[in-house]
Amino acid sequence: MAEITAALVKDLRETTGAGMMDCKKALTESGGDIQAAIDWLRKKGLSAAAKKSGRVASEGLVGVALAPGRAAMVEINAETDFVARNEAFQTFVETAAKLALETGEDVEALKAAAYPGSGRNLADELVHLVATIGENMTVRRVAVIDVPGGVAASYIHGALKPGLGKIGVIVGLSGNTDAAIEVLGRQIGMHVAAARPDVLTIAEVDPAALEREKNVLAEQARASGKPEAIIEKMVEGRIKKFYEDVVLLEQIWVHDGESKVKQVVEKAGANITRFVRFHLGEGIEKETTDFAAEVAAAAGV
Repeated sequence: MAEITAALVKDLRETTGAGMMDCKKALTESGGDIQAAIDWLRKKGLSAAAKKSGRVASEGLVGVALAPGRAAMVEINAETDFVARNEAFQTFVETAAKLALETGEDVEALKAAAYPGSGRNLADELVHLVATIGENMTVRRVAVIDVPGGVAASYIHGALKPGLGKIGVIVGLSGNTDAAIEVLGRQIGMHVAAARPDVLTIAEVDPAALEREKNVLAEQARASGKPEAIIEKMVEGRIKKFYEDVVLLEQIWVHDGESKVKQVVEKAGANITRFVRFHLGEGIEKETTDFAAEVAAAAGV
């Protein structure tokens, strides 16, 4: 029997796309014969994952997990919305979010984390899940908020079950940490989900984006024929509206339609340290296909 070396396992994994532990078992079962190991994996349906890895995955789930003073959020993508309702996929997303509480925001560190009860790491467990369900899946992104001595809160919009949905927000709050702050944290999460701010404070606004906005507003004002002194005041007023669109603390609180977010937070004796919003599939270019053309191509027409 040939020695099952790490290099042999690596070669088989690259050839088939199967998980490391599955490759090792296949080589053991086939006496170290790589071709026989490939056949073993094919029979088990585990080498199919490689064929699926090139397909666009823009559906799936956002998952969140909480611990005292810490919140984690992951986006795991699949090809179809149907998979989001698969119990095995939901369990995987829940587990990934919990592991992210320990591994932090590094996607590769999360992939390398041991997946509970499987003998695999998370990346290999995902390959196994791909082969089982039959769709390409990817661990797209991870966010972790750490607030030592503070409160970490979350909100999932349109949750399929607690902690899983299409839009997720995690929020960190410092200062006052009584029970009411946890409620406020969830309310802030709801606000962020609806209002979609880009940054927390005015200081964090991208200077280049601000300058572009000022230039556009100035040109619009000049087109009206106003004097430069008036234009300057008009731009100043409109920039305030720009801040209300992109800066969380400057936005109007969606829960009352009157107060600014910063006023609500100050009244509660708290500070927002950070927020992160994930919208499932955001920024992924989806493939558009012509079904009739696909059928014609398959038929050789």
